[in-house]
Amino acid sequence: MFSILKKELRAFFGSATGYIVIGIFLTINGLLLWLIPGEYNILDAGYANVDGLFYLAPWLFLFLCPAITMRSFAEERQTGTWELLKAKPLSAWAIVTGKYFASFLLVAISLLPTVIYYFTVSYIAEPEGNVDAGAFWGSFIGLIFLAAVYVAIGVLSSAISGNQVVAFIIAVVLSFFMLYGFNLIAGVISAGNIADMVESIGILKHYNFISRGVIDLRDLIYFFAISFVFLFFTERKIR
Repeated sequence: MFSILKKELRAFFGSATGYIVIGIFLTINGLLLWLIPGEYNILDAGYANVDGLFYLAPWLFLFLCPAITMRSFAEERQTGTWELLKAKPLSAWAIVTGKYFASFLLVAISLLPTVIYYFTVSYIAEPEGNVDAGAFWGSFIGLIFLAAVYVAIGVLSSAISGNQVVAFIIAVVLSFFMLYGFNLIAGVISAGNIADMVESIGILKHYNFISRGVIDLRDLIYFFAISFVFLFFTERKIR
């Protein structure tokens, strides 16, 4: 697994594509949060918070995570290295988890610079340090778990398609459906209990709970379980 992980990281940072993907994500975040006037602008909010980051990130992740994961298996097929990889003494599960954790680590690296927003807002707040630390770190943890699911979806999408662009589109559609699709379905169901049950299948409800600083074991189990399900199907697909 670790050999695959290191190979993926070297490949990602060995080309300009990796830096461009991360740079675009951070640039869009920075512009919307600090420069472009609007509801997400931190300086226009009137009070010290970084809520805009946690409203924007789940939607930006819809493109960041697929952009990172689309090459996982699709590129191996396009370049003809897939047969060589299968010939190595590695189990299918080791290959899948190696590529998964490499992509997850890349998303975490992309997200890490946004921590500076917390310290910046804390510094400019009046009085200084008047920021809800619990809400920030709870939301940040929520983004980490959200990324874990998106990456698992992206890896499966790359295993399904031999074309990176198609893999990207599949990952975006599946991720959007998991984030918001079940909420849309629940909205047209009149029965309250059934609607709540359907909504609980989607990501958004669990992400919103963690974003409030409430770390519930049920939400953590949900994110682990959903990630495992997509990785399981990926392992079965590459077999």
